Amino acid sequence: MPVSRAEAAAVLAETVEAWLADPENDVVYSEEVDGFLVIRMRQAVRDFTSVWFMVGERSIQIEAYVLPAPDDDHSAVFRQCLVRNRKAWRVHYMVGQDGGLVLHGRLANEVVNSSELSLLLAEIYEAVEVGFRPLIRAGWPPKTGREK
Repeated sequence: MPVSRAEAAAVLAETVEAWLADPENDVVYSEEVDGFLVIRMRQAVRDFTSVWFMVGERSIQIEAYVLPAPDDDHSAVFRQCLVRNRKAWRVHYMVGQDGGLVLHGRLANEVVNSSELSLLLAEIYEAVEVGFRPLIRAGWPPKTGREK
């Protein structure tokens, strides 16, 4: 059964409020920016991850910035992302408009509920936790002092 954009947005708003009200949840902040709902989620490997929700006519898209474009070996970073995408279910690495890495996912409005939104957010959390440091090492290897 089709679900309207307004209904999906209402479920999203209620879910975010529940996340914020739960002291054990890692979601610590939310606001609306230019028509998008943005949350900040605590992470162990870095302070926070900002997650953007875009409610459309047919789906909610979700995007989380991971890293800027790599300085050095782009191929090693992109290879890691492709390997990680194979294991992903709801969100996948992609190259953003500025060349940086983002996690992107989509959820059809008719399946939007708090459980599905929580699973989507959990997958973003896990992808950042597991992938952040290896991606940093691949894209910004430590300098050995021998470079000129």
